[in-house]
Amino acid sequence: MLSDRRWERSIWIGGRWVSDRCVALPVVAPANGDLLATAGEPNASAVGDAVAEAVDAGYAWSRQPPTERAEVLARAGSLLLQHAEEIVWWLVRESGSVRHRAESSVRLAAARFSAATTTAEQAAAEVVLASSSAGGHSVARRVPLGVVGIITPWNSPLVIAVRALAPALAAGNAVVLKPDPHTPVSGGVVLAALLHEAGLPGGVLQVLPGGVAVGEALVSDPRLGKVSFTGSTTAGRRVAALAGEALVSVGLELGGNNPSIVLDDANLRRAVEAGVRGSFGHQGQVCMATGRHLVHRSVASEYVSALTERAKHLRVGDPASEDVDLGPLISEMQANRVEHIVTGTVAGGAGVRCGARREGNFYWPTVLEGVDRTMPAFTEEIFGPVAPVTVVANDDEALELAAATPYGLVASVFTADPGRGRAMLEQLRTGVGHVNDVTVKSDPTAPFGGMGWSGNGTRYGALSDTDEFTTWRWLTECGDERPSGTDAPPSASSGMGAGNGGNEGGVR
Repeated sequence: MLSDRRWERSIWIGGRWVSDRCVALPVVAPANGDLLATAGEPNASAVGDAVAEAVDAGYAWSRQPPTERAEVLARAGSLLLQHAEEIVWWLVRESGSVRHRAESSVRLAAARFSAATTTAEQAAAEVVLASSSAGGHSVARRVPLGVVGIITPWNSPLVIAVRALAPALAAGNAVVLKPDPHTPVSGGVVLAALLHEAGLPGGVLQVLPGGVAVGEALVSDPRLGKVSFTGSTTAGRRVAALAGEALVSVGLELGGNNPSIVLDDANLRRAVEAGVRGSFGHQGQVCMATGRHLVHRSVASEYVSALTERAKHLRVGDPASEDVDLGPLISEMQANRVEHIVTGTVAGGAGVRCGARREGNFYWPTVLEGVDRTMPAFTEEIFGPVAPVTVVANDDEALELAAATPYGLVASVFTADPGRGRAMLEQLRTGVGHVNDVTVKSDPTAPFGGMGWSGNGTRYGALSDTDEFTTWRWLTECGDERPSGTDAPPSASSGMGAGNGGNEGGVR
């Protein structure tokens, strides 16, 4: 699929690879710095050109029957599985993923393409309202937003792109996708090639890998109907500000500092296994990662010992050449950040049970004990393979500490009493909650998103995708020459004029 390398030094605009509107973007393996390829990054004018292409192609795409849009997405999912080995190769080398996670990513992305086929039908919803007094009819219909700009991160480049891209296309929107410059191939080039082969009309999808300048140019374009952004809270604030200036709707899925609460009656074997997966999976570089282990003092010693023992036996190395459990962090900058957080936490009085070791971009799984609410490993989103453990005296203290963060993505509670766990989760302001399960959990049908610093309420998942990527339009047809409704002429107070679709009574 990608072997002919026509995509090198190019960007995907108008259904073809274009090389005269971009600059070179090196694709480097985080494990060893090897140059894997050279992708393209758009120049200043190319972003606007791409949006214009999407606007032109989007109308015809939105007019296609929902079943035809669904068929394209279903074919894309099938092709993804057919080309799985090639895509896994890129995920392992480009993002530092271990092989089994890369394989899981391909399957999950295919499942999200499949789930999005239902969005195509849901987006065609029509609600018949009360007939007008003139004998006509009144309906409310779901309509596409137009052009959706999608900005994705490097940590799960394929899955995070597909979870927004597939339902946006299914609903009849065109898409401009900006994958992170660390992962332009597995986060963008792969999807351009797949959807082209699946029969997506040219111009409906544009792929523009790049950094901050590309992203800011995209989200500032007033021709967009929506921006879907996944990334850090700091970057999300900037995206929201720029899009707000252009009156473009924004969906933000941001970071997390997620607690796992282990109560006195918990199944410790299950809690420890979830802690290992939650803190060390993909080197901790997941927004759902378990960032804080809040453990009841009656079981804390046993929990920490078991977690440490598991962490000591995890293998660290290059997943492209070794069978390992943890690969590299994405960059030297990220490795420096993790090292700084651990060093600061230890300086504050925490103890190292294992890990706190770094070689280049590799960081060994680390268990810290005696972590309190003032330390960096408690207050910050680490995004590295670190498990900070804080001892709590009771349920109330566990809840207080779990809530002691501006983030609100996910929380887990481990207890023999599911009702006790649910009651605790009800008191936490998070978008996702689990009882006796790992914080890192995904389901293509479930609504996923956070609160507070973790996002502005956007939700990804087949159950909620129609809400995210369409809007309502009210249409009436009158049965005679006299319009129904008020006899009074419109006035300055009638709400007529421009708006973002959120006020009542305005003309759109």
